[in-house]
Formats: sequence, structure tokens, C-alpha cells
Amino acid sequence: MTDATTGQSHRADLHDNRRQVLYWRLLSRLFDNEEQTTLESASVAVVEDIGLPPALLDPQASVDSIVQRHPELAAEFEGLMVPEPQSGADGEARDRAAEVRRAALVSKVLLNVFAAGSGTVSAAQLSRWQSDAGWLERALGCKPGELRGGRPGGGPGRGIGPTGTGGGGATPDLSRLIPAIGPELGAIEADLVRRMHLREVLADPRLAAQLTPSMSLIEQLLRDKNNLSGVALANAKALIRRYVDDVADVLRTQVEKATVGAVDRSVPPKRVFRNLDLDRTIWKNLTNWSPEEQRLYVDRLFYRHTARRTTPQRLIVVVDQSGSMVDSMVNCTILASIFAGLPKVDVHLIAYDTRAIDLTPWVNDPFEALLRTNLGGGNDGPVAMAMARPKIAEPRNTVMVWISDFYEFDRSQPLFEGIEAVHRSGVKFIPVGSVTSSGRQEVHPWFRERFKALGTPVISGHIRKLVDELKTFLA
Repeated sequence: MTDATTGQSHRADLHDNRRQVLYWRLLSRLFDNEEQTTLESASVAVVEDIGLPPALLDPQASVDSIVQRHPELAAEFEGLMVPEPQSGADGEARDRAAEVRRAALVSKVLLNVFAAGSGTVSAAQLSRWQSDAGWLERALGCKPGELRGGRPGGGPGRGIGPTGTGGGGATPDLSRLIPAIGPELGAIEADLVRRMHLREVLADPRLAAQLTPSMSLIEQLLRDKNNLSGVALANAKALIRRYVDDVADVLRTQVEKATVGAVDRSVPPKRVFRNLDLDRTIWKNLTNWSPEEQRLYVDRLFYRHTARRTTPQRLIVVVDQSGSMVDSMVNCTILASIFAGLPKVDVHLIAYDTRAIDLTPWVNDPFEALLRTNLGGGNDGPVAMAMARPKIAEPRNTVMVWISDFYEFDRSQPLFEGIEAVHRSGVKFIPVGSVTSSGRQEVHPWFRERFKALGTPVISGHIRKLVDELKTFLA
């Protein structure tokens, strides 16, 4: 046996071992919720060594989120389980290396779909599962929703057939399982919906009244609102309004504490007793002191200035309403309505994913604005910028708040160029990673560095910080 043959054999064994580690981890996670430390650490080493993101091994990360951050993987997930036969010794070696990569991607899709867990399911979890099931159907050569609808799909040349590769590195032939996979996906989806007890609670006014509104609950309601009707929809709206009102009370207090403007001395003080400046009045009239009479004669009264200077301002709030920005969408919609209620502050609100929607007509009613949002999906910042820029009338008198994680990828440069132009025109641009109660935020590093160089660093995601920033400008 030559050295070249020995080397090829060694590489083939290495690829087989890596592939087996990934598939053993897949089986372990499917049949046992307990994490196997050895398999996990070995799988992490394999994934990192072959240049794939470690997020593939995170059971909480959806395929959508991975593809959003690594768009080059989208093409690999498409038709992932449709084998492509190859031949020849070199081809076999290449196929074995590719099978390791494919095993990691296959494991991700299968785990996300078939390891559905137990317990109560939120609307967000159901939405994520439906998206992952769509990716599984794509991997099998079908359209999203096709298998769950009971149609085998595939079409000529798209069916799943046996592979031509050998040596134990082949993609599993799932063609015979297609008739069983569809009903199984349907059963899992039905179980997830059944475990969404929230719908049952909403259908009972007595139980719905006992719910305590929270951000997680509001997120579920907003995601699931299109599937509700009648009593359940009415109760969902009541819960959303309760939460909006509660948060608005807290934010309004924070805004009022920070809204004190500079004293406007161009406005004459009101000559009323409560504004009388007694100390200044005495000081200015000391020359009228009569030692003989021990009496101060006052010939002029001085009053305190109490009028506050306010100037007309325009506030443009642009909010990314993709799946990772739900908390921000809720908080910013409420915050925009509060600022809209301030004297001489003109507020415009825009929400966007792959399309932009102008919520300005409902900016005074955050409840109605939220009902018009469509949480989830991707994002297209340039589309939102095209809607926002015409709203700038006086740049020096305008502040634009842009709330997003700024994961734009091929749209990054066009969006940044638009932001840079707005900033150069004199608009105060405030980029915010998120607006949450915890202050947690995530911003694409490419944007973070460019915002810093532009002199508009991303501010902390805590909502109190945003309130302070806005009041510094508007006061």
C-alpha cells in the first residue's frame, strides 16, 4: 500500500468518525433530553473545525436565525437531503468531507423539528417550529408546508433517491419515509397547538381576567392575534391594552422627570404673588431703607421667571419589527405615543421588516399601532430609510431614532450610506441596539464600528437611557 493510499484511507476514517459523532449526538438528543457532555464537546470541535457556526448545536437557535446571520448556508439547506451521486477515488474523498458538513446541517434541521419537547408552548415557539419544519421540507426537496398538507411533492427530478456514494458516508435515503414524514409533521404541529393553553384561557373571560400582562405574554398575543377571533380576540386585546397602559404610566413618569427645559427669560414673568422673588426684591430696595423709621420702602417688585423654553421638534422613530426585536417594538410604540403627547413635538413612527409601514396615524394610540404590526420575518433597512427621509423637513430640528440589531448583510452598505447622509445633513441620529427592560442588546459588529467612527455610537439598550438621550435633545 502506497503512502498516498494510506493517507486517503486515514482521511476517510477521520471523516467517518466525525460524521458518526454528529449522528450519535443527534440520536442522543432525540431520545434523551439530558445533554451528553462528551458528545457535545466532540461535536463542537467537529463543527468549528469544518468552519460551520457553533449556533448549529444550539437547540434554541432556529434555522431562520442561523441563515439570517450566515446567509451563505441557505443554499446548503435547500435540497440538503437530496443525494448527489459522485464517483472516483478523489470524488469519494471529497464526498466524505462533504458528508461531515451535511451531517451537521441535517442534525440541526431534524433536532429542531422532531425534538419538540413537552409542556406549554408559546406562540413564538410554534412560529419557530413551523419555520424549521419548512426548512426540513425544503431539505427533502419539497415546498414549505407541502408535506404537512399531505402531498408528497418533489416533482420530476426532485424526489429523494438513493445515493451513489459509498464507504458509509452517504446521506440517508429518506425516499421511502416521505409518506410517513408528512403525517408525523402534522401530528407534531397539532400537538404544539394543543399545548398552547393560552387560547383556551383567552376563550374564557373569567380565566383571561386572571392573567397578569407581561412582555412574554404580550409577545405571544401579538404573534397569535391573527389566529384569534370572537371572545378570545376581545380578551387578547384587553390584555394588550392593560399592559400598554401600565407601561405607559411608568414611561410617562420617566419622561416627565427628564422634560424640564431651560428657563425662557425672553418671556416676562407673571406678576402674581406665588412668583414673587422676595430675596431679590429686598436686595434691590435696600437703598430705600429708613434707619429712623426702621422700615424698608419698596418701590419695585421682582418676580421669578417660570416659563420654560420649548422649540418645535420632529422625532422620527424607526423600529425593526423582525422576530428578535419584539420587546423593542412594544416599548418604542408606547414611548413614541408619550412623546407625541408633549407640546410642540411632532412624532413619526415607522415599523419595518422586509416592508415598511407608517404607523404615524396611530402614534397617539400604541394599542392600535401594535395591532397593525406583523412581528417576525427578515428586515430591509433601506426600505425603511426610503420612507423616513421624506419626513425630514428641518434637519437641525430633527432627531431620528433607529432601533435594530442591524443584521442587514447585502443591504448593509446601502443602509449605512443612507444613515450617513441623514447624519451629515444635521439630523441627530441615535442608533439603538434594542429597547428593553433589561438593557440587553445585540448589534452587528460591522455597524457598531461604523457608528462609532461616525460619532453616533450605539447607546445602551435600556429604555431609561433612550429617554435621557431624547430629552437632552428636546429639552
